[in-house]
Amino acid sequence: MSAPVQLPGFLQTLAPVLDRWGYLAVAFLLFVEDFGVPAPGETVLIAASAYAGAGRLNIVAVGVVAFAAAMLGDNTGYAIGHFGGRALVLRYGRYVRLTEERLSKAESFFTRRGGAIVAFARFIEGLRQANGIVAGTTGMHWRKFVLFNALGAVLWVGTWTSVGYLAGGHIETIYRQVGRYSLYLLASAAVIVIVLIVVRHRRRRNQRPPGPS
Repeated sequence: MSAPVQLPGFLQTLAPVLDRWGYLAVAFLLFVEDFGVPAPGETVLIAASAYAGAGRLNIVAVGVVAFAAAMLGDNTGYAIGHFGGRALVLRYGRYVRLTEERLSKAESFFTRRGGAIVAFARFIEGLRQANGIVAGTTGMHWRKFVLFNALGAVLWVGTWTSVGYLAGGHIETIYRQVGRYSLYLLASAAVIVIVLIVVRHRRRRNQRPPGPS
């Protein structure tokens, strides 16, 4: 049996969980985090990737399990928001720190930015956990949600599995920096989406046949 992996800093608390449960820990913690339950989903993903870098897990398996769990979790959240409605979310949301004020702010954010928020919400603490629920309560079409959610899951899982697998002892520093600049990343993505919408609208307007004189 190989020697235990020494995880840096905040990841160390998950070492016993990964030693015992491995991929199941990744699947369960990511799944429950992605429909609103406070759980160290992102942290266990990074820790499992570091384990893969040390040869204790397979990095491809970690990525596949993480993607599947993230998609299932967010779609569970979407179903809760869509079928249960706002009243149900608020009734039980207090148990997972989803207050009416937080839900209202998130709904307003989603209404203005739509798919771009779904894609990049995973990189922002708080939005990651409420992503699916808010998309469901705001009435976003399920196919649109799935498309942007899958894009976000690929980017998020790809980012943290790569960082965890390759960064080694520098994980903690990188994690702090990504968290610091994630809001700027989201804002930039939103601006790009808005510009594309404006350009598309202008093209359609210019292609319209002139009205009768």
